[in-house]
Parts: sequence; C-alpha cells; structure tokens
Amino acid sequence: MAAGRVWLAGAGPGDPGLITVRAAEVLGQADLVLYDGLVNPLLLRLARGRCERTSRIRREGAAIVPQEEINRRLIEAARQGLNVVRLKGGDPCIFGRGGEEAEALRQAGIAFEIIPGITAATAAAEYAGISFTDRHASSAVAFVTAHEDPLREGSRLCFRALAQFPGTLVFYMGLNRVSELCLRLQEHGLAGETAAAVICRATLPSQQLVTGTLGTLPDLVAAAGLQPPSLVVVGDCVQQRRGLSWYEQLPLFGLSIGVPRAEDQASGVLEQIVRGGGEPVPMPLLAIEPIGEAEAERVRVRLADLTGVDWLIFTSGNGVREFFRHLRLAGRDVRALGGVRVACVGSSTAASLAERGVVADLVPEKFRAESLVEALAGQVSGRRVVWVRGSRGRDVLPVQLSAAGAEVEQLVVYRNEDAAGLSAEVLERVRGGRLDWICLSSPAMARRLAELLREAGLWPLPGTTRLATISQLTTAAAAESGLEVAAEAVESTWQGLLAALHFVNSSSNSA
Repeated sequence: MAAGRVWLAGAGPGDPGLITVRAAEVLGQADLVLYDGLVNPLLLRLARGRCERTSRIRREGAAIVPQEEINRRLIEAARQGLNVVRLKGGDPCIFGRGGEEAEALRQAGIAFEIIPGITAATAAAEYAGISFTDRHASSAVAFVTAHEDPLREGSRLCFRALAQFPGTLVFYMGLNRVSELCLRLQEHGLAGETAAAVICRATLPSQQLVTGTLGTLPDLVAAAGLQPPSLVVVGDCVQQRRGLSWYEQLPLFGLSIGVPRAEDQASGVLEQIVRGGGEPVPMPLLAIEPIGEAEAERVRVRLADLTGVDWLIFTSGNGVREFFRHLRLAGRDVRALGGVRVACVGSSTAASLAERGVVADLVPEKFRAESLVEALAGQVSGRRVVWVRGSRGRDVLPVQLSAAGAEVEQLVVYRNEDAAGLSAEVLERVRGGRLDWICLSSPAMARRLAELLREAGLWPLPGTTRLATISQLTTAAAAESGLEVAAEAVESTWQGLLAALHFVNSSSNSA
C-alpha cells in the first residue's frame, strides 16, 4: 500500500475567512483532518474526510494530547494510505510546533507539505486597529513566546535585550504571565509609561482588547477577567490605534446568532454573519431529505415531458435545487422549460433560478404565497400550473389557485423532516446566557423550536436569548407556539432578517 501524504496547514487566527486558498483546497482532498482546539469549527465544513480534535490546550476540561502522540497518529494514518491535514491555529511554524511534526514525518519517510497560515499576531493587531510597523511609531517587530518548552531548564528569553529592542514586542500566550512580563521589562529599563495592550480571542466576535501601559496593564487585565488565547503587545504602535478599530464597528460584532437552517443550506447565512462581525451558531431544526426512489422515478417521468404546462411555481431555493437535479437525472436540461412561464416567491428563490439560467416571469413584492396568488389570479383560469414543493407546507397555493380556475398539480421533489434535536453546545449556550439571538426563517422552524425548548426544559426561553423572524407569518407561528419575537424583518430575506436584528440590538443598547 502506498503511503499517504501529510499537509501541515495553518488555519489562521480564528476568523474562518482568513484561511488560505491552499489550506481550504487540501481540506477538501484529505481523508483525515487532525485539528487543534484553536481551529474554528466552521472550517471543518470544508473537510471531505473524518475530523478528529487533538487539543493542545486545557479548555472546558479537554485533555492535553502529548506531542509524541500527535506525531505517532500522523505517521500511522499516512502509512495506512490516508492523506492527512494537520490543521493548526495561526501559522504551523510560528510557535505552533510545525517544525517538530515535520521532522518526525521526515524521519518516518512520510511525504509532507507545510502550508503557511496567517499568524495570530498580525491578524490580532490589525483586527484591533494596531499597526506594528506604523512608520511614526516602530521600524521593527519581534515575536516572542511567553510559554517556552517546559522540559528545558532555564529560559532563552533575554529581557535586557527585549527591553532595548527598537520596535514593537509581541508576546504569544502571554496572558497568564502579563504581570511578570511587564515587571521584567521595566526592571531592564523599559519605561513604565510605555504603551501596552492585551488582545484576547482575536478576529472572533468575542474579541476583547485592553490597553494601558507597562505600569497599569496587569491591574487592567485582572479587572477585565480576560481569558486565553491572547497576545501581549508592547510599543508605541498601541497608541496609534485610535479610530482604527474597524472590526468592533461591524454591525453584528459581539453577537452570537443561532442559525436553524438545515446544515447543507446554512453556509451562505453563516458567511453573512461572520462578515458582519457576529458568531454564527449552527443549530439545524429541520432537515431537507431526498424523496424515495419510487417517488423520484415518478418525478423524473413527469419532467421528461412538460408539454401542456403553462406555469411552474417555486416557493423555495430547496425546490429549485431539487427540481433541476431531477431534471438532469431525467436526461433533460433547462431547454425543457421552453414555453413554460415561471413564478416564484422570494428574491432568494429567484436568485436560485437565475443561477440555473432561468429568469422568473413573476416575483411578487411581498414574499408570501398569498401575494403570488393575487398576482396570478387573473392569468391562470383554464391553465395548467405545476407547484414544485416539499412534503410539508401550507396549502394556500393549490386551494386558492384552483378557486381562480387553474388546474393545479403538486410536484413533491424533496422531504421536510425534523432534525434530531438541539445539540449539547446550543443548550449549554442558552442556559448560560451565551446565545444572543435565534433567527427563524419559516413557521415550521418556529414551531419546531418551541417543541425542542419544551423537551429540553428551557421553557420559557430565557430572556438572554432573543428571537428574530423573517416574516409576519413566521412571527404569527412563533406567537401561536408561545414564543416572544423581538425583531421581524422588513424584507423577507436573510439579509433583511439580520438587518432587523441589528436595528433592535442597536436600539436597545443605546436606550
């Protein structure tokens, strides 16, 4: 059996958007991903193969895995013919032990590649508005570890040299030693008035920044109750950050937002939240499943001949995706829709159609079935209408279009199912007051959330978690289920939903 290959890849500092193109590429090729505790779990969605955590930090009771065990696991997996990504926070070779792992692989005769990552220091500073080498403040920067090899006697750090360094000092893993670092630098001649900062959980919505001087920083850090991971920055560049803290100004900064969409549907929404500065928390309440083979065969037979169909109606992106999948399996393509007019509900549904080369003939301004019926009522008498749908949903369309004289056929192309339940992480967040919002994008989601909260003994929903809905119908379903809604979208899209959430959150904070 041919041995596999190992990629030692940097995951970046936390924001999933900061992973490199090459690292994302190999995640999609790997059979196994061994990742550190500092890796953002959202990145694991890029992985094709199995993912295993090899934590190097004590967080929430996680055991430390010895470096020798990690080396052994990499070698063993590669010898089994697996292609492996060793995914490490930041850059693999800047205080990341990438060199040790590469040497172990070399000695074992395993092919490897090192993929650089954005290191925590540069990303943390720039997300905090600090420029290490601002020409008015510094012409050099030094990266220093505050956590040396525990097996080595003594220290390699020379505080005399560090105190005399003509530029910015950045200490990795320095939070627990901040008092010692500040004291030692002052003892060796660096002025107590020298600007200094601690940045915790950099590039994440929970990012915290404390600024002061060498003389004041230890007390400020203690009062703030900061938690690792962190970096300590010392130098005049800290003073130059005023007005440059762009990340903290993003509309969703600091908010944790529950996203109940089916896992394979959620990536676009998760990305919107991350780019807005928020922390998306996947919590699928519903699942989209394929229909059975017998049903699928009937659908394909129907799609093989659309002669006589006057209107196709789509009410979700799921319907669009599954319709075209079945159309392709039936040996047809978009040309099969020639002569058929297309109507849909919602701009996102229209966008899904456009991606497949179909421009909808009718999209009502209000994104609800009743509005579509109103727009079609005068055009469908005596016409054959095919509604592409899931296995669940309201019957407004077939009932009211039939009343308007249409011959309505319902084509079920996917199944709506309930997800298994809320994960332990989500339940812990709600109980601990660490989930700020839950977004609901359909009446079914609202009803399912109420069921699961009752099952989990979280009824009523704690006031620390608020609900935002995408439409009046969803708000009504939430109210019928006993849920209180704090924000409702003006425009019934996910973008509109997040905008409503931001507006309510900003208003309550300024009150």
